Amino acid sequence: MAVKKIETWLTDMDGVLVHENTALPGAAEFIDTLKRNNRQYLVLTNNPIYTPRDLSARLGRSGIDVPEDRIWTSALATADFVSRTMPRGSAYVIGEAGLTTALHEAGFILSDINPDYVILGETRTYSFESITTAIRLILGGARFICTNPDATGPSENGVLPAAGAVAALVTKATNREPYFVGKPNPIMFRTALNRVGGHSETTAMIGDRMDTDVVAGVEAGLNTFLVLTGITTRSEVETFPYRPDQVVDSIRDLIDIAESGVVEF
Repeated sequence: MAVKKIETWLTDMDGVLVHENTALPGAAEFIDTLKRNNRQYLVLTNNPIYTPRDLSARLGRSGIDVPEDRIWTSALATADFVSRTMPRGSAYVIGEAGLTTALHEAGFILSDINPDYVILGETRTYSFESITTAIRLILGGARFICTNPDATGPSENGVLPAAGAVAALVTKATNREPYFVGKPNPIMFRTALNRVGGHSETTAMIGDRMDTDVVAGVEAGLNTFLVLTGITTRSEVETFPYRPDQVVDSIRDLIDIAESGVVEF
């Protein structure tokens, strides 16, 4: 059994810290433990709709105090990726404030006139007109980026179509596959680590999904923890060809590790 240092923590939000607008067991205490021990951390989410300020306020209403500079979204990761690839480029965007704000702050111009990229994010108001415009621009040569591959998202009334489902529609019409930036693309974690100055060998990822959080953590070389307060059940873990380092009931079970900074695998 090996003893490893954990100096940096990356954690998913929905299913790990909160469910809808309710804090999950131990979430507030876990974040407080990280702060008290001066651990580096970021809260990661594939949801590109909201700005970090919006998400910080949402967590605050649930009793979890996470400053906005400790939140990393697929929208921020996308803006970081395209601005490094093509500084001060242009994009036609289907999305909401979380994505458009991130792109503006990265120096991008939002335009439907010969853009460098078509960037598809999440929105509650997908329109036939905007999707048609995106298809025509991609066929005209624009590069196709999607913030995240999630096919559905949760709501109080059941599942909703998400960016991955709309991306499939665009792909069918254009025969062009998008580049997905969000989880499970390890680039989401690498950009997060760059933001906090973390190193993969001493970083842990906490998630509730084997097919996004855990696989991305494994591929990025992180220590991985699966919590059972979200999507994946304990019995489902065995169906995947990869494994998290540990499976725990909730984030509450990781407070002692956050306190000590070491874990035995």
